[in-house]
Amino acid sequence: MQSMTGYGRGEASNSQVTVVVELKSVNNRFRDIQLRCPKEYMALEPRINTMLKEPFQRGRIDAHIGRSSTGASKVVVADARLAMEYMKVINDAAEAMVGFVVRDIPFTFILSQPGVLNVQEARVDVMSEQEIVETALQSAIADLSEMRKKEGKNLKEDLSGHLEAMMELLGAVSSARDSVNQRLEDKLQTRLQRLLGERVDPFRLAQEAAILADKADVSEEIARLGSHCEQFREALELGVPIGRRLEFLLQEMNREVNTIGSKASEHPVSRSVVEMKTVLERMREQAANVQ
Repeated sequence: MQSMTGYGRGEASNSQVTVVVELKSVNNRFRDIQLRCPKEYMALEPRINTMLKEPFQRGRIDAHIGRSSTGASKVVVADARLAMEYMKVINDAAEAMVGFVVRDIPFTFILSQPGVLNVQEARVDVMSEQEIVETALQSAIADLSEMRKKEGKNLKEDLSGHLEAMMELLGAVSSARDSVNQRLEDKLQTRLQRLLGERVDPFRLAQEAAILADKADVSEEIARLGSHCEQFREALELGVPIGRRLEFLLQEMNREVNTIGSKASEHPVSRSVVEMKTVLERMREQAANVQ
């Protein structure tokens, strides 16, 4: 079980370049990968995205890739043909001038002419650096996954504790249900005697109490809620992404608790229902962090 929050860093280098990858993960209902990398690595972006998708099914992943080269970032390029053209034109002009003695032209003079020397960005052989990039990325992914697993372990312990509290409350509701018929009959008899005195028909009283008890029966809801709790417990032990499964189960659990609350308005049950809703809200907050 993994959390969706964490941070990972990876670094790899060779004699020419050092690559640093930083990954930050936060909660998101879906998988959202935001990649920032040097323009030199644009050709590698599809491969990088594929590597990030494989281990992470949910969460927003902010990936930053930095590149630093040990060589010069710019190179000087000489245009030899242009230099020869300068030299030819200068010599031709010297010969055309009467009385001008043609001499060797200083090389530095030729180099200083416009366009002979040009400063350009150094070209990067992307494919030769792909292995370095992937090594750094794999290291960052492993680092992030380890942190997400540690956070997931804490989430599992917290969710398990809340689930136990939920099961205890469900047991309390189930126990209160067992004596609901008698309590409803006693309450109904008290009300009727207050209105009718001693002219209460015992048969009619039992019949009305049975009708009320049937309307307040939450046996099915308790059974379904217990089943959902057990499925939740089993899901916590799975070694696959379970975030969406937990969210679905919590939604169904909340539905059953609401139905129990609407059917059983007695104080012992209604108090347990309020506590159940509180526990469910805490579970929902934590489950939102699970991959």
